[in-house]
Amino acid sequence: MMSIETRTSWLVATVSLLLMSVAFGAPYIAVVALKSIAAEVGSARSVPALASSLTWLGAGVGGIAMGRLAERIGVRWTVMFGAVMICAGLILSTGGQIWQLYVGHGVLMGLLGNAGINAPLYVYVSRWFDQHRGTALALISSGQYVAGSIWPSLFERLISAYGWRDTMLVFSAVELAAVVPLAAIFLKAPPNDMQPSVGAIARGPAPGRAVLNWPPNLVFTLLAIASFCCCVPMAMPQGHLVALCTDLGIPATHGAAMLSVLLGTAFLSRQMWGWISDRIGGILTVLIGSGWQIASMTALSLTQDEIGLFTVTALFGLGFAGIIPAYVLAVRELFPATEASWRVPTVLLCTGCGMAAGGWLAGRLYDHFGYYAPAFATGIAFNVVNFVLIGILAARQYTTRTPRPAIA
Repeated sequence: MMSIETRTSWLVATVSLLLMSVAFGAPYIAVVALKSIAAEVGSARSVPALASSLTWLGAGVGGIAMGRLAERIGVRWTVMFGAVMICAGLILSTGGQIWQLYVGHGVLMGLLGNAGINAPLYVYVSRWFDQHRGTALALISSGQYVAGSIWPSLFERLISAYGWRDTMLVFSAVELAAVVPLAAIFLKAPPNDMQPSVGAIARGPAPGRAVLNWPPNLVFTLLAIASFCCCVPMAMPQGHLVALCTDLGIPATHGAAMLSVLLGTAFLSRQMWGWISDRIGGILTVLIGSGWQIASMTALSLTQDEIGLFTVTALFGLGFAGIIPAYVLAVRELFPATEASWRVPTVLLCTGCGMAAGGWLAGRLYDHFGYYAPAFATGIAFNVVNFVLIGILAARQYTTRTPRPAIA
């Protein structure tokens, strides 16, 4: 059968990567300026940590509605709207009041901003591919790690020179100037919309059939719970690595560089995981990444010196990077394409809630205990639950010998 993939498919995927790389940069300002913001607003670290977490939570909650809205009006409009909202959220957050941080990050940057970009682009790009969908999803989902490898070091220098408020204002202008024109020019209708007969190739499983010989929503519920549990520990190093380094006497510049190494490594390895997931499937890819994350989180909790932390964070980035796009791939493999507009955003909501909970929980436990070891131990416990749930689904997939669709 004729493939729906063309050069335009890869152009769209590359532009989507650029869009996410800019959109996901905004929350890292609060991550890098965690201690500065806490000091200026007279609060504990859990306050700015919660502001960053609310961005993830808002993006997940809003993604369900934005996914359906993108189906109706087109993804370019939700992406452009999202960029405007992220800009507004950064501007509001510069007010410095706690409620402004929460509303600016949670409502404007998350619920209305990244929600209009993240989940809609996952569904949109998946419709441009039928043979290399895992690779394409891995590419666009790397936007978070491109953002993490580029922006934190730049933010650290800007914050040191001009303060976190001016840094937010500058980046709000960057957000508008980059995202709006790219979305307007390149985000065309996908082949599923333009050519229904060709798009039918990528329909995937028929609606209503059993999944792994279980009710579809039971499998989906297990997948959703697992996605939450794996993202709790995933968020902890990303949100608190710079603060952890300064607690250990490591300069903030080195901590920001360490965060860039973690996320830069994750970007490179995510492409490898995308290639692997096209061959072994989404469920098994998640299982391998989950086991790797348990090992690297354990090593992180036991490491105190700078060289060791650089090494462990790089290994952490190598392992966990393929997990989230593999969830999306698993949804597209196991469930009908007609359900993608709500199932994919729902899974991303769970991952976003996990990221939000992990970032906030680490800050809360630090405020209570005065060090990060209890937070990392809690994250590992959540990760073990994830490993067990995904292991059950992987075993079920093997014992039922359900063929993994090459086109989903």
